Amino acid sequence: MKTAVVALGKIGLPLAVQFADAGHEVVGVDVNARQVELINQAKEPFPGEAQLAEKLAELVPAGRLRATTDYAEAIPGADAVVIVVPLFVDDASWEPDFGWMDEATRSLAEHLTPGTLVSYETTLPVGTLRTRFVPMIEEISGLKESQDFFAVFSPERVLTGRVFADLRKYPKLIGAISEEGTARARAFYESALTFDERPDLPRPNGVWDLGSPEASELAKLAETTYRDVNIALANEFALFAQDHGIDVYKVIEASNSQPYSHIHQPGIAVGGHCIPVYPRLYLSGDPSATTVRTARQLNASVPAFLVERAAGLLGSLKGLKAVVLGASYRTGVKETAFSGVFPVVEALRAQGAEVAVHDTYYDDEEIAGFGWAPYHLGEAADLVIVQTNHPEYAELSAAEVPGVKLVVDGRNITTAENWAGTPRLVLGDGSASTHQQAEEA
Repeated sequence: MKTAVVALGKIGLPLAVQFADAGHEVVGVDVNARQVELINQAKEPFPGEAQLAEKLAELVPAGRLRATTDYAEAIPGADAVVIVVPLFVDDASWEPDFGWMDEATRSLAEHLTPGTLVSYETTLPVGTLRTRFVPMIEEISGLKESQDFFAVFSPERVLTGRVFADLRKYPKLIGAISEEGTARARAFYESALTFDERPDLPRPNGVWDLGSPEASELAKLAETTYRDVNIALANEFALFAQDHGIDVYKVIEASNSQPYSHIHQPGIAVGGHCIPVYPRLYLSGDPSATTVRTARQLNASVPAFLVERAAGLLGSLKGLKAVVLGASYRTGVKETAFSGVFPVVEALRAQGAEVAVHDTYYDDEEIAGFGWAPYHLGEAADLVIVQTNHPEYAELSAAEVPGVKLVVDGRNITTAENWAGTPRLVLGDGSASTHQQAEEA
């Protein structure tokens, strides 16, 4: 099969590699000329994706994968086109910004040839494929869906850093408009993917047809929105426990020992491309979903809450040096998409603190590029806020931050032993000793 992949980012490039590794002839198209150049040199353009460098080194020289900036080179004659273009959400209105997706759809439609399967893998609001992108493709290309081309929504369900493993682990969801589209989508993904055995699933792992694009769109939004709502519930419990001398982590462990309880872990921030974004995509189609809206607002409020609590314990943050540990939105990745570092820094500056940021994945120049002062372990500071649960931060001690007056642990990874003599405020740990220490700060 000839397969085109539109957008070669942290999901699109591994997908293109997966298809090529399965025997497809793959052409990837991306607007970033430097990205295209590196791929054609068989060099990984971003670090941290397991097996990506090795597979590029094999597939590109063999001629099974190449990249281009020209849609006219990638789209015509393709058996399948897979779109993984980013979809953004406006921070103020929470409405989806289709700018890049529309541009990519127009560009592929201009070069689409009959018989092509067009699969959207970017997470979309329910109804978007049928009501927005299919009419756009039909108008520009002159082709008719279910007759000349076949559209399917098949959401990516992987995490950066482990894409190839996740492609094997999770069922591939599809939702097409016609029976022929369903058959073509199934044949395409079954030719490109292999699946781990999953005895825990109600039916065999593999390609799962949900019957319509709308059902497939909702499935992706539901699975990610569930996580945001669950984390919000955990944060609600954590904030209550904080003020009532209770260790919420023991409570959650106890609750989850019963098989119908699946409470997630609380945290200072919910970051990444998915969990903070997809609930807002859901809300764009269901604005009356008060549970989803409230959960998203609560999770977004935790950074400012913890900074306010630190200001109360220290009397004031004005003129104090505050260090934020962690720029990445989660451990193990070099990625700041919707990271909690941004609202934490903003809240600290609003309180008058002098802010510096440290992250094991970023050098001083990169930290400065975000507009932050870089911090080096061993430098004096008054306040430490743990934002990312990098393993290195679990090993830090008071000796590495001279003069520290308070540690705010938003990830529950620090220990009383390492910070002996320094008050710690751990999100969700209101146990007597910790709470008393913090109150005495």
